[in-house]
Amino acid sequence: MSKHFYLTKEPVDVNEVVEKVVHPHAGAINTFIGTVRELTNEKRTLFLEYDAYIPMAEKKLEQIGSEINSRWNEARVAIVHRIGRLDISDIAVVIAVSTPHRADSYEASRYAIERIKEIVPIWKKEHWEDGEKWIGDQLEKTEYPSGKPGKEHLND
Repeated sequence: MSKHFYLTKEPVDVNEVVEKVVHPHAGAINTFIGTVRELTNEKRTLFLEYDAYIPMAEKKLEQIGSEINSRWNEARVAIVHRIGRLDISDIAVVIAVSTPHRADSYEASRYAIERIKEIVPIWKKEHWEDGEKWIGDQLEKTEYPSGKPGKEHLND
């Protein structure tokens, strides 16, 4: 069986992620596709670099899938996040959630992206026309000047 929760340095194939959650009881499949935007707070981004603590990040993505399965009946989930250099409009993350009813698929998909930002150890470096900076955690509340979190930031 193929992996449903992983990080990759390759471009993410949206259809491949969706295929992981298709099943006969699904009346809805919600797909969230997060892309690299050019402007943030009127500052022009040239490209991003994503990095991660891969073993823990994949473990946390699986945890999110388990949380969704326990909250939404018959949900199936697949999450793939890209790391490395991403240019403007590149796909950074794909979340696919299937459920018997559409409202559940929307709610579970939103839950997944919010939890990714809360608990998954993925961080990014923004490259602008006039400089660059490691932003830190995905909620942008904790900076990692060295580009990576210290052990105090990595919670099991």
